[in-house]
Formats: sequence, C-alpha cells, structure tokens
Amino acid sequence: MIKSRETIRKELLNLFRNHGKRAFRPKEVVKRLGYTDNAEYQLARELLDELAEKGEITAIKGHRYIFNAPTGLMEGMLSVHPDGFGFVKVEGHEQDFYVRSKRMGTAMDGDKVRISLAAGNTGNARREAEVLAVLERGRTTAVGTFEHAKDFAFVVPDDKRLTRDIFVLLDSIGKAVTGDKVVVSIDSFEHKGSAPRGKILKVIGKASDPAVKTLALAMSLGVDVDFDEDVLEESNNISGEITKQEVARREDFRHRTVFTIDPVDAKDFDDALHIYPLGKDRFEVGVHIADVSHFVVPGTKLDAAALERGTSVYLVDRVIPMLPHVLSNNICSLRPHEDRLAFSCIFELDRSGVVHAFRVAETVIRSAFRLSYEEAQDIITNLELDAAGKHPLSEDLGVLVEISRFLRKERFDNGSINFDLQEVKVELDEAGHPVRIVPRLRQESNKLIEEFMLLANRQVALVYGQKKHVFAFRIHEPPDADRITQLSKYVSAFGHELPHREGLVTPQAINALLAAVEDKPEGPVVEQAALRSMSRARYDANNLGHYGLGADFYTHFTSPIRRYPDLVVHRLVKDRLAGKKEPDAEDIAHMMQHCSQKEVKATEAERESVQQKKVEYALDHVGQEFAGIISGVSKFGVYIELEELLVEGMVHVRNLSDDYYEYDERSFSLVGTRSGRRFKPGDRVRVLIASANVDKREIDLEFVRNRK
Repeated sequence: MIKSRETIRKELLNLFRNHGKRAFRPKEVVKRLGYTDNAEYQLARELLDELAEKGEITAIKGHRYIFNAPTGLMEGMLSVHPDGFGFVKVEGHEQDFYVRSKRMGTAMDGDKVRISLAAGNTGNARREAEVLAVLERGRTTAVGTFEHAKDFAFVVPDDKRLTRDIFVLLDSIGKAVTGDKVVVSIDSFEHKGSAPRGKILKVIGKASDPAVKTLALAMSLGVDVDFDEDVLEESNNISGEITKQEVARREDFRHRTVFTIDPVDAKDFDDALHIYPLGKDRFEVGVHIADVSHFVVPGTKLDAAALERGTSVYLVDRVIPMLPHVLSNNICSLRPHEDRLAFSCIFELDRSGVVHAFRVAETVIRSAFRLSYEEAQDIITNLELDAAGKHPLSEDLGVLVEISRFLRKERFDNGSINFDLQEVKVELDEAGHPVRIVPRLRQESNKLIEEFMLLANRQVALVYGQKKHVFAFRIHEPPDADRITQLSKYVSAFGHELPHREGLVTPQAINALLAAVEDKPEGPVVEQAALRSMSRARYDANNLGHYGLGADFYTHFTSPIRRYPDLVVHRLVKDRLAGKKEPDAEDIAHMMQHCSQKEVKATEAERESVQQKKVEYALDHVGQEFAGIISGVSKFGVYIELEELLVEGMVHVRNLSDDYYEYDERSFSLVGTRSGRRFKPGDRVRVLIASANVDKREIDLEFVRNRK
C-alpha cells in the first residue's frame, strides 16, 4: 500500500523543518525520503508545489525549495486544558503553539483565534504564542450546574475546558433552582477580568439524578439530544406502508430464511443475513441492510438533522439516535415477521469465502428470526456438540460460521491487524446506579456478523469506489513514524520486539507483537499501547486505504440507521445504478469531514459515560483492597487496572511518601532514588481505593504497604 497524501505531506514538512536553512531539489527530497514507488514520487512532486503555494516552503533559484519558518500573525483553533493553558492548532504546521493562561485574553476552548508568536526558543520547547483576538466563537452554549445566590446566579460548566463560570441574567432563570443541571447560553465575554454571561435555555434535571448526570455529560461534550418539533413532525408523517408497486420494482427475498443477530437489548436492526445453497459447493449469501435512503430524502429537515448528528451515540444507559425513534426503531428497523425494505449485497460464495459473484439490489425482505448474540452462540455450540433438538437455523449458521472463519483467516493473512481488546459492560439497576461491571464476550456469533459486514463494506467500496467516480470511503492511514518508534522502545522494556524501518511498520509485525503478548501479564498493557499508536480512522472522499484492515478499498455501508456516511454511500450507489448525475465531490468531502468530527465527539461521550459509571461503582468500594496490574506510568503517578472491578485508577506520586521517585523514560518506570523500588507496566500490585470523584471521573488509589 502506497503512503497516503497526508503522510507524505508530513514527511516533506519534517524534512524541510529539520533542515531549516538548506535548499533541496525535488530529486534530492524523494531520494532522502525513500520514495521509490512512482505514485509516491509523483505525489511528492505535486505536494512540493502545493506547499510552496501555501507559503510553508519557498521555491528559489535552481528549482529548489527551502523551509519557511512561521512568522508574524497566524490564525488557528484553540484547545484549552482544564488547568487554564491552551494550544492553538494552525493549519499546515505540525506542532501546536502553546498559550499561557494569562495570554489567553477572552478566548475559550474551541474558539478560532488570531495569535502572535513569541520569540523562538533554541531548545526543543514548544513555540509560545499570545491570543490577540477571537475571530469566531466555537461554543454558543454550555452545560453545567446552576447556583443561585441572593443577588446573582451562575453556572459551573461540566466541561472543565471551560475554565470560567458563566454568570446568568436573573430574569432568565425561570424554574431553575440550585443544584439543577442546565443548558446556558454564552452571549458575551468582553473583558479578560470579567466572566462570560448568558441565559438559562433549558433545565435538564437534578444533578443528583444518575440519568441526568449521564445526559448532561453527553450534552456538555456536544451531543445533540432532542429533535426539533418540525423534524419529529416530518418523521411522523412518513408512511411505513410497502405498496405493491414498490414490491414489484424490487427483488423479493421474502421466500428466503432471513434472520438478524444483535445485542439482546437492541431495537435498531440495521442488518440481516440469509444463506441458500446453489449446488456444487456454492452458496447465495444475502447481507441485507435497512433501506434508510428510501425514507430519508435529501433536502428534508429530517435529513439535515441526521447529517448534523452524523451518528447515533450509545451511552452507558441509553441510545441517542441519529434518526427519530419512529424510523430507527420501527419503519427502518428490520424487525422480525414484518415486511421491510432493504438495500442488499448478494454474494455467491464457496465454503472458503471466495467471492464468485456479487451485486447490490433494492429488495424486500421478511426476517424470520430475531436472535441475540447469546442465542446464536447457543445454536452454534450445540451444532458443534452435535446436540439433539437442533434449531431451524442450525444448518445455515453452521455454514456461515465455516465461511466466516475462512474470511477472518484471509483477512489476517492479508495484513488486517488483530486488535481484540476486552470491552466491558456496566450493568445498572432501575435507578441507574452501577451494580456490576462485566467483560463483553466476543464469541463466534459476534465474529460471524463482523466478518460478513466487513465483507460487504469491502466489496461495495471495491466495486463502486473506483477513481473516476465520486464516493465516500472509510480510511485508516498508517501510524505516525514517531509513535511507532516510541512503541518499539516501550515494548522492549518488556522484552518484546517490534521491528520497523525508521518508524515504518508492517501490520504483520504488529500482529506478531500482539500474538507474543497474548495471555502474558503485560498483554493488555501492550495491546492498549499499540492501539494508541495507531492513527484514527475517519471518513474521506479520497481513497487512502484502510491500514488496520489491510484493505485497499473500504467504506461503511452496513449501518445507515446509525451512521450518516452509510446513508450517503447508499445514495451514491443507487444513483450510479440508476445512471443519475453524480454529486459534487466537494460536497461529499465536506460531509465526510463533518461526520468524522461528530464521530470523535460521540466516541468521547460514549467513553466518558462508561467512565462516569465506573467511578460511581468505585465509590461504593472506597476503603477496600484489590489486586491490580499496572497499566501505565507517568511522572505524575502509576495507573492501575483493578482486575476484579475492571476499573482503572491512579496512585499519585504525591502519595508515595516512602521515597523520592523519578520517572525513568528508558524503562517507562517510576524508580525510588534511595530504595531502588520500581513500578513498571505489567507489575501486579495490591491497592486500596482511597477516593473517587464522579464529576472529575477520577479514582485515587493507594498502595497497600505489603504489596504482593
């Protein structure tokens, strides 16, 4: 797989930045960076001119290029740390610019700002800057806890990146009382010494209510919770009736034994399967996907709302859907024993998973069975045990499992990375309080569905994502070279190797590392470190391949109820089949960028909602001792995963009073200067839970004196 455009751009800038006063000819550049592939060579030549046009490098006599050091005024996006300082990301510059809290002015997290740069530093410290002006506010509202004193009122933001309380106009308070979670506007912030001012827009509920806490957390992270009335009205007017005319123009698969496999509590059934023998060791396999594009039409308020959300958000105690419930849980959902419209991938496969024929078709289906993953697994297990009383789907599932195993093996042989990290499920009581945390089981039934969804996504991208057409891809770029170099050093502290060439690593090498640490005490720690070293997958109108899956072509097609890019792909494929004019590539590119940003927010909300409940769970166990494994070490302390509770906490350096500890970068350890006592990732320890702060989502631990 050739390097992506973004990777080559970064490598070019790094080369010029590291040789600031030296000029290079194009041939020297590509030789130094080892671009032997013709496509990489041509892309590098193209990017040199592009960087020169943007002023990041300068073309000089002799057809040479030289680096342009940043000078003067610049514009960028501000990210604020809860401690008050911030960083400004300027497009085209690899490194952010550091802003001290006293040089922030009235800027807040998420603002677009104009900065001036401080004098350069001869060391490796990050370049400093000062905010001169706020060009565009990144936030117009905030979520927080309302406080009302006698003569004034204010809101303490839940998002700690908003470092100032927001004072509230008294005539906007309405029914809000002290202790409520509220949504507040941010209307003005005029003076550095003052505070932002706003109005109460909505009362969410009591801050002490567990359900309100979770909802407020998601809202504070930018998740849209409620649909506007006009969107709901438009949705309620959509008819789910399937007319005879609609059936007549579609392929009818109601005579096939179609079934769904989903989590036991799922209501939005995106996908269904069927398998039918064709003879000569060939099978027709249908991957049927809810035909959301039939009901959600471009230009409607419903479609605009779905695009704005970009994705459904799966919080610890609820789903915040991309589409209103009338669609996501009813009209579009492939519910059992009901006729449903689908957009289907129809494969002809053999038992080894080889694709002999493929097409997509608008279809009508009727799911005969709705299975949970656990029910499907029971059928598979009984089949393998040759148990009596076989289920009607036993034979179908048996062949699908066999094919999925071949698909999985081939995927890994072709370079797909085998990340199989343990996920947890937080079980709540009726009041929303966590009662236990358990591992999510990934069994054969989960892997079966995963492989056929991956197959459908790959095949649709391969057939419809060729260069001459507008398309939407799911891409995953190769990992950053510096991160891989750091990962290699990290795993060497455990006695493992990660071969690489100046930060360039093959998926096979990563898989070998993951296999080497499987079932080892340090396994989970190394797996997490490897995952963090990867680039973030995203959506793009340009095909850059999917590194993690080892796929040259990949998209998202199989979940249009909960992901807007899938809906876009459905429309693109349908338009191609109908011979319609293709949309503007720039429009698709903007949509994909927006959806990628929304996905990041959704992922953060999902992760933080789970963490919130984990801290609540730990709060019930304050003062109790547990065995744990060190999952990470920094100069601030030791991170420990409690094996019984499945939560992570931290022993702060300030609480290590038996010695003076220093951080050893070579071994990623904390080492006592007098005793030589060492804390390193993978060590087993005993700790007690000292405290838990739900608002900060932090768990403080202390080592038991006689650790084992």
